[in-house]
Amino acid sequence: MPQRTSDTSAEAATDALRMRIQNNELTPGTWLREGTVCQEFGIGRTLARRVLRTLSDDGLVEIEENRGARVSATTVEEVFDLYEIRAELYGLAARFACMRMTPWELEETQKQIDHLLATADSGAPSEEVIGISEDIFSRMASHASPEAQRMIMSVRRKTRFHYSYIALALKEDEQGPYPHWRLVKQRLAERNPTEVSAAARSILYYMQAQVARIMLAQGPKPPSPRAFLPEDRQRQAAQ
Repeated sequence: MPQRTSDTSAEAATDALRMRIQNNELTPGTWLREGTVCQEFGIGRTLARRVLRTLSDDGLVEIEENRGARVSATTVEEVFDLYEIRAELYGLAARFACMRMTPWELEETQKQIDHLLATADSGAPSEEVIGISEDIFSRMASHASPEAQRMIMSVRRKTRFHYSYIALALKEDEQGPYPHWRLVKQRLAERNPTEVSAAARSILYYMQAQVARIMLAQGPKPPSPRAFLPEDRQRQAAQ
């Protein structure tokens, strides 16, 4: 039971810091220190280190030995390249799913796609729509080889937390990626692995273009003084 509570505490701290980074409350270059994380979230240093490692795995911070973690400055090029790789891997997952799914699994996947489209039409938050799409791709990816699944997970961690940019993209474009989702559903029903793979890649290519466009429009943002943690302010005052 204590282990479960510790895991929950670490997850809550990770989610809170991740949200601040996404919302640009913690801007690129901001330092996150173990001690401050411990104090703010009431956790020990072991859990604080786990939180920072998770954020590092997500590509949101860079850990520097004996200094802490610094919020990463994600470039347009990095996001673009990662989405390119992710598109190919998801196309592969969709292809294998089309070939290997049982009739029941295929029917359930089509129901998930219908749920995604209905959720999007209802005006639900983009994060909710993205969550459903991630569940669908997870089901598809489960039919790929273990090695392919590891590659998908690795790239997914580096792109899945750019929700703030993706959410804006979905709201600014009425059509969105949904025609591609409808095509995925249709090609699954036809058991056409080549076409379902192409449709799945098109979903990621759409997201790739929208994320890159918005990041370019926003431009680089310098660190904000109010985003620094207390020890950073003290160090500046001493100087």
